[in-house]
Amino acid sequence: MIGTTPMIPLPDTATRAVKFFAAVAALSIGLEERAAGAQDDWAGLGRYRDDNARIASLPADGNRVVFMGDSITDFWSQVGGLFREKSYVNRGISGQTTPQMLVRFRQDVIDLRPAVVVILAGTNDIAGNTGPSTPEMTEDNLASMVDLAHANRIRVVLSSITPAFDYPWKPGLSPAEKIVGINRWIREYASGHNCVYLDYFSAMADGRDGMRAEYSADGVHPNAAGYSVMEPLAERAIASARALR
Repeated sequence: MIGTTPMIPLPDTATRAVKFFAAVAALSIGLEERAAGAQDDWAGLGRYRDDNARIASLPADGNRVVFMGDSITDFWSQVGGLFREKSYVNRGISGQTTPQMLVRFRQDVIDLRPAVVVILAGTNDIAGNTGPSTPEMTEDNLASMVDLAHANRIRVVLSSITPAFDYPWKPGLSPAEKIVGINRWIREYASGHNCVYLDYFSAMADGRDGMRAEYSADGVHPNAAGYSVMEPLAERAIASARALR
């Protein structure tokens, strides 16, 4: 006869680790689901449709901040504390590339009437999640998102792509050098187009321009320690954006 093993509560650190790996697993599942249903909703417009309608029905909020991004933004609600402690709106979708975000930018950002949008995007373009992409294509999509935001009087925080030495779901692409190059463009573009540049990369990179080991279990997605580095940087960038004319 086989006995049962009593459930033992996990320590906080182990609990956070379990949540993190569950989130990473969700990335793979999400990619497969989007691949299977790409013809139906390539840009993921259905993900936040109901919550967008709820927010749009609320009175105007002059302090609203929307975070637009991919899995690194998406998982922040699960692994980090920023979205539990602040009334920020998370519009990250794991696996997404900048063309997908551009398609849903009006629905998931503009229609919510935020004061500030924080854009973190580009690493999945380099990974080729929706097909081959050049740095110029990524830069064009980011610039178009900025144009849309400014046309609707939304202040913009442009984030650096977070460091990655390799992608576990698509190894061998050597993304570090490409990330550095696009980040250089983002910094220069933000400076010349009335945006705030949010530099996650410098605070999180190791000597190879990859993610420091203590900030990620897979070299791409931040863990709780990684998000604790990102959070004050994001807060300062948002405060700076609010001061923009």
